[in-house]
Amino acid sequence: MKNYTLGINTGFAVNRYSEPEEWTDIVAMTGAKNIQFTADILNVSLPDSVIRKQSAKILTECRAKDLSITSTFTGAFTRVNHLAHPDKDTRKYWIGWFKKFAELTVSLGCDTMGSHFGIFTHKDNSSKDLRNERLSQNIDGWHEIADYAGSIGVRQILWEPMSIKREQGETIPNCRELQNMVNKGAPLPFKLCLDVDHGDVSSPDPDDTDPYKWLNAFAEEAPIIHLKQSSKNKSGHWPFTEEYNKEGSIKADEFMRFYDKLGVEKCEFILECSFREREPADSSVLSALQDSVAYWQPYISG
Repeated sequence: MKNYTLGINTGFAVNRYSEPEEWTDIVAMTGAKNIQFTADILNVSLPDSVIRKQSAKILTECRAKDLSITSTFTGAFTRVNHLAHPDKDTRKYWIGWFKKFAELTVSLGCDTMGSHFGIFTHKDNSSKDLRNERLSQNIDGWHEIADYAGSIGVRQILWEPMSIKREQGETIPNCRELQNMVNKGAPLPFKLCLDVDHGDVSSPDPDDTDPYKWLNAFAEEAPIIHLKQSSKNKSGHWPFTEEYNKEGSIKADEFMRFYDKLGVEKCEFILECSFREREPADSSVLSALQDSVAYWQPYISG
């Protein structure tokens, strides 16, 4: 029997619902059980005493509401160069940051952490030699993190293919190449978090913006898939509400029929919806998440 589960990424809560009791209430009210916890909710650069206090509160609230944190991930405020930064000391800082993030991951009771791979500056991305140098440093940094993370209980690290060359993995061939490179000699398995709204719209190959082509290529290596309603120009991060479903390209029944045929036995589907700090979006988060969960629940039982 296939094991498909549905969860919510906590990006919706950042600066909007800061107390653990509040954002866990919202997740619970949607009917979802799984949480992908984003670093922006509890940045590990904060003092250890703050992290211990907040993580304990988060666990208490999750247990009381029958919720599980099944993975951790970087978020909008940690979408920076990190391991691809041109400055050595800055890269060193971020290696330490990710080691602390691994510690937080384990303390929250899960064994999977993830991030975008690393972002190149325009200067580095425009020079073949500099780009190759940064990429090598980027991979070395991930391997150092994986070595430590594995020693404390992390089982796998996920990276998310993005939509432009500077952010890496933006086309199917580039994603395959980077996936092979980072797994060569890696202390832990590096797998993918696929996003149905990503892919390079400037690519001459239409496959690179087709979520079904990405699934064909990588479904077996992607234990998590980010769901959001998508448009032709990939500008969404929309919820699955009646309004956005009318013009969006992701149809749950069609999507899951296709996915079922791929032969993947286990996958976690994570709603990664964003809401602008504008009205009415800012006040519609709960209802939009409830609608989104209800839209997918007939096709994803867990």
